[in-house]
Amino acid sequence: MSDLEPLDPQFVQEQLSRLPFVAIPGVINVRDLGGLSSHLFPNLVTKPEYIYRSAELSGVTDEGKIRFKELGITQVFDLRSDTEIAKYNTPGPDIEGVEFTHVPVFKKEDYSPEMMAKRYHLYASGKTEAFMELYSQILDHGGPAFGTILRHVRDKPTVPFILHCTAGKDRTGVIAAILLKLAGVNNDAIAKDYALTRVGREPARAMIIERLSKEPLFASNNEAALNMFTCRDTTMTAFLDLMDEKYSGVEGYVKQFAGLSDEDISTIRQNLLVPATAESSVRSKA
Repeated sequence: MSDLEPLDPQFVQEQLSRLPFVAIPGVINVRDLGGLSSHLFPNLVTKPEYIYRSAELSGVTDEGKIRFKELGITQVFDLRSDTEIAKYNTPGPDIEGVEFTHVPVFKKEDYSPEMMAKRYHLYASGKTEAFMELYSQILDHGGPAFGTILRHVRDKPTVPFILHCTAGKDRTGVIAAILLKLAGVNNDAIAKDYALTRVGREPARAMIIERLSKEPLFASNNEAALNMFTCRDTTMTAFLDLMDEKYSGVEGYVKQFAGLSDEDISTIRQNLLVPATAESSVRSKA
């Protein structure tokens, strides 16, 4: 399968040098969720330089910490479990002026050997149906975590933040989709953003494969490990359909699982959107 092969380094570098990718030394897969058009509200776009998504931050360099200040990011939401952080020895860094909030999607009990084996087998197949089961688990468990992030948008519309898990793909991809869907971004654009993780993770490809090789399932099955890299737009499109069919759409989900009201949703939507400008529409900031 072509999407299991390494990407051309020049292509990757060109993509990483322009929006929505943002450079933070020592952190991969950083993207600005701003500048995406709302089909519900013509002439409005998602607010640039407000919501960032990424992989985990433990490797951020001193230069990267300065970049946080330049970008105005003062809040981090970490979606990882305690078990995961300890296993990979990737605690959140200390960055002056930045508040870290731990909002795990999965609790420790969800990381039992049995559950991990099931989750890894889902990943290993690389099939859309398997990802739908995984993403359903994320939705079912993630309400409290996602509610915390959504209430930040409701209450602090001028405080830029970054949200992340380990790879910045699945848990991060789900909450990013929820935020963009609430803003009225169309499914194709949300799916396109999701698929960009394939590019964003490429600089860490060797490191991730080495990490996976320590897991019994992947040590003897290289293709299963490579399936962890798949970020197909069709996966996100199927997820958005799943949310409509199984969870009564994004509004139904955030009301039932995150405890938000219609008034909350209206405020969040208002805080996510700004008038479109030529600059915001082309997302030209590197």
